[in-house]
Amino acid sequence: MEANEASELQEHAEHGAHESVLRPVAFTMSVLAVLVAVTTVLGHRTHTDAVLKQNQATDQWNEYQAKKIRSYNTGLASDLLGVAAITDKDKAAKIAKAYADHQAKWNDELKEEQEKAEGLEKNVELAEARADRFDLAEALLEIALVVTSVTLLTRSRIYWYFGMVFAAVGIISAAAAYLVH
Repeated sequence: MEANEASELQEHAEHGAHESVLRPVAFTMSVLAVLVAVTTVLGHRTHTDAVLKQNQATDQWNEYQAKKIRSYNTGLASDLLGVAAITDKDKAAKIAKAYADHQAKWNDELKEEQEKAEGLEKNVELAEARADRFDLAEALLEIALVVTSVTLLTRSRIYWYFGMVFAAVGIISAAAAYLVH
């Protein structure tokens, strides 16, 4: 074996050793890329859910407002009956009772509509809080991916460890999205 061949074999062995040392880093980067993708999708779906729930809450408040207007108009008609000169007192009394019954019904319904709308608003806040945690997780996982990739350039494992710290915090943030109540 010539000296030239021996040095080539030594270089090849050293290169292979560097590659085997960096395999865990490359694998970690692959896993981080998948986690970023999953977290991004979950974040987008949660934002969409928040928008849909906001639309439901808006619709519920519109229903409340429509019933409130009907209730107000019924009250005005009832007040008008009370001051108008009416020749048929029995018919006026029946109409006034019907208005009073409607008014009582709408007052109960208004309370229910308001409670539903407020409940839907709480759901919106919950979805937005979850989406915020997914957004933070996505950012942290992307940072972890970039910091970990610096290991390939510098061959210094300290960046891999820093990347793992960012990844752990990102995973905790994503998991915390499911703990929001």
